[in-house]
Amino acid sequence: MPGSSVTAFIGDSLTEAGRWQEWFSDEEVANYGVGGDTTDDVISRLSQVIEARPGTVVLLIGTNDLAWRRSAEHVVRNIETILVTLRRDLPDSQILVQSVMPRDRESAEIVREINRHLWQFAPSVRAQYLDLWPLLALPDGELNPEYSQDRLHLNDTGYEAWLSELRPALEALRGLPPSSRAIYLPKGLAGPT
Repeated sequence: MPGSSVTAFIGDSLTEAGRWQEWFSDEEVANYGVGGDTTDDVISRLSQVIEARPGTVVLLIGTNDLAWRRSAEHVVRNIETILVTLRRDLPDSQILVQSVMPRDRESAEIVREINRHLWQFAPSVRAQYLDLWPLLALPDGELNPEYSQDRLHLNDTGYEAWLSELRPALEALRGLPPSSRAIYLPKGLAGPT
């Protein structure tokens, strides 16, 4: 059984700007998102999360490492360290690791490489992996401009899209039946209106 009913969201400004308590109003939520954070920063403050003993941990980190020109290996190694530490210190907590989100097309290949490694590694620490790439990326690997004005931070439409994937992933992680809700379809896929 998880340590508590708290759901901890860990990450950078994408997480920090999320209105998690509003969107998950039936849960107790802790937002550990810090603008500008890299994977190194999350490692250095991971003890705060562990001390809170959350029942569920939702991790999204890595995009700021690219701005610092960190290699895919550096990002992957650090995220693996985060996941191993969480599993070791929170053995009964449920962990959801999300793919690094797309940003500009110049970063697409390194983000894909990072995400391939995370997808392969997640099961080894009993973490679920959520791939946000298919929903958020254009064919060239750039973050869909419908979801962002700066190819990095999400707008309200971007958060709606993210939530459309995150909610069912959390239900699956917790072994809950899918809830009834409208299915989100990005513009262009919604069919005739």
